[in-house]
Amino acid sequence: MTGFRDFLTRFRPAASPGRAAPGGVPADRSAELRAELAPPLALLEQAEAEARTVRERADAAAAARRREAAQQAEAIVAAAREEARTVRARTAEQLLRVAEGEAAALLAEAERETVAVRDRARSRTPALADRVAALVLADLAAEQASPPPPESRRAPDRAGPQEGGP
Repeated sequence: MTGFRDFLTRFRPAASPGRAAPGGVPADRSAELRAELAPPLALLEQAEAEARTVRERADAAAAARRREAAQQAEAIVAAAREEARTVRARTAEQLLRVAEGEAAALLAEAERETVAVRDRARSRTPALADRVAALVLADLAAEQASPPPPESRRAPDRAGPQEGGP
């Protein structure tokens, strides 16, 4: 369009009638050509104005699309963050359940071991009590079978002699 405009505006009236204008057209014909070119020049200016308007609208639309795309991107990022939080929360819950399950299993195993130890202790306690009772009975039987020891062999009284009396 700029080249066409330059072509249309190249015709200038000559300084004196009868001389050629810078475009090589005689001066009297220059005015006539200028009159003929006025409507195309106006049309060209109108087309340029419309082109500027279209360009401005396109720039505004592109800016609006960029803003919309940025908002959509922000919404997608926010949704992704929320999903990540949800996944982290679910993962934490699952880990907690697994940990609780493992803790419960360990507790159950500890209780089983405690019961087993108690059972072993109970089974050994009567045997130990029976052994002690057998030894005590054997000692008692041995004491009854043998004569009582003489007084000199008896152990001295540990409390010691009592001094003074009532």
